[in-house]
Amino acid sequence: MTEQGEGATIAAQGSGGTASVTPNGPAAKAGTKAGDVITGFGGHVIYSGPALISEIRTHKPGDSVKITYERDGKAATATVTLGERTGDS
Repeated sequence: MTEQGEGATIAAQGSGGTASVTPNGPAAKAGTKAGDVITGFGGHVIYSGPALISEIRTHKPGDSVKITYERDGKAATATVTLGERTGDS
């Protein structure tokens, strides 16, 4: 994610040049892609990447959460079913 001041923008690339949206992962299944700006998560306004991470951590893997995002200046909503981070126990 990158910080732009309003929302959490999904970066063009992930850490180490990996895909920013894991193919067949929760974000991909919800229809999000690089460049989308997450503006809402579970009814909370998202102002930054760290705010999104904080909201995600209030849920557990398997929870379904409604997100709001912008793509090309247009608002959209989707439901994401949270996965488990590799290495988390």
